[in-house]
Amino acid sequence: MIYPVEEFTAEERALLAPHFTNLDRPVFALVNLPETVKGALFARYSRYSGTVRRLYLEEFAADAPAGGRPFDQDEGARAAQLYERVFAGYGDDSIAQLGGAHIACEWVSNILTKVLQRGRLAAYLEQSTRYIPYDKPLPDGGYRFYRDGELGPEFAGAMDEIFAIYSSSLGEVEAWAAERWPRGEEPEGAWRRSIKAKALDLLRGLLPAATLSHVGIYATGQAYEQLIMRLMASPLPEAREFGGMILGELKQVVPSFVSRVDRPDRGGEWVSYLERRREQTEQWVARLGLDRRGEGDDAPSVELLHVDGSEEDLLASSLFETASAPEPEILARIDVLDREERSQLLGALVGDRANRRYRPGRGFEALRYRFEIVSDYGAFRDLQRHRMLTCQWQRLTPDLGAGIPEEVREAGVGGEFERALEVSRSEYERLAEAGLSDLAPYALSLAYRIRYTLDLNAREAMHLIELRSGREGHPTYRAVAQAMHERIAAVHPGVAAAMSHVDTSAEPRLERIMSEIRTHRKRVGAGHSE
Repeated sequence: MIYPVEEFTAEERALLAPHFTNLDRPVFALVNLPETVKGALFARYSRYSGTVRRLYLEEFAADAPAGGRPFDQDEGARAAQLYERVFAGYGDDSIAQLGGAHIACEWVSNILTKVLQRGRLAAYLEQSTRYIPYDKPLPDGGYRFYRDGELGPEFAGAMDEIFAIYSSSLGEVEAWAAERWPRGEEPEGAWRRSIKAKALDLLRGLLPAATLSHVGIYATGQAYEQLIMRLMASPLPEAREFGGMILGELKQVVPSFVSRVDRPDRGGEWVSYLERRREQTEQWVARLGLDRRGEGDDAPSVELLHVDGSEEDLLASSLFETASAPEPEILARIDVLDREERSQLLGALVGDRANRRYRPGRGFEALRYRFEIVSDYGAFRDLQRHRMLTCQWQRLTPDLGAGIPEEVREAGVGGEFERALEVSRSEYERLAEAGLSDLAPYALSLAYRIRYTLDLNAREAMHLIELRSGREGHPTYRAVAQAMHERIAAVHPGVAAAMSHVDTSAEPRLERIMSEIRTHRKRVGAGHSE
């Protein structure tokens, strides 16, 4: 390949070298620059006829610290001024997509983690309830749960009781698991870790939604702006407090990206709009009688509510980019193929998938599925993290019941598990009756079920189902993934067959959950009321 190579003087090279990974190739990275400078560079880049290295020399190098040092502190403020100048000249929200920041949010409840992770355009990592025991006290004493004076001393007492049950049960379940699955040929360390993980898996449903976790976030300035305003508009005091803290930290590292948030005429009005929208929606829900409690079966379920598109649409969409004909003509050609030829065509379009990371192209996005799911809150937490779909969820209540793993009963702690669920439910009801319905879900254990929808295309369905059906996954979300696959197979068998890395292996607990889901499906089909 032949491409132009820009010439720089020795002085220019000295200015560029600390901030560009090379000076003579057409691909390079920017280093040792604040996010605001990188954002300003790229924003200006779109209306500059030269190269970005030449742009840096002409408009930014004069503000760089002497001696090739990275921009920092006072230089960061200078960079912010540069960004503001470019933003004012080329005002476009997309400019805030050109820089990002890492933010750690520690000691957040399992209610708030879902609010933090609602935005699609960000990356999140959350401390796991499957691999980390929550029986250790906080640095200043007490168990790891969210505390707020408004919740009252009764709440703290209920949470202490639940965590005490969790802590005492952990050793018993671990001892039972070690006897149930004795060590074979695997190394002792690996075996002990697997036994520990099994015990944590079985007991994570005991943990209340108030359990504190840690979340790491990487996002662009634009995504953070949306996140902060969403938090500020929340009815949860915890969310509003963390929104303010996130804003404060971002002002230290990417101040220009979030400069609009606390302006009354910008972020202030936006937050007010979000609050009014929520209030008006709640009023209409009440007016339509949709806020009645106790609606639905006390069982897990996976229902395919709506399908958009056919396998023929998928085939046409998959051929479109390579073809030279309009889509109606492509569909007409597909229409004359017999079933065997269509199967061969789909197989060729999918290709030889050596592992689940090999996925077909965007043609699979021509089909969409909308599922309504009832699962325990723990499984929902894992499925909600998927970004390339629309997830909507209702408020967590005890009305859809809770599941108790049979293995917990076999381990001899079933009675204690039930007692913890009752303590959890009673505290929820106390808070709800006290007018704290927004805060009441903090009291509920993760074993309680929640209703939510997943709206996704066939390509994302392949990713989610193959990933979440894996035998290393938790049985509750494995059951959801396998049930989703069954529903898709009933309407689009070719698409389901293309999901060749779905793990349909079973274990006792997963089999029981699948049986409950299928029983619910039969009842719905027979016309029984929910």
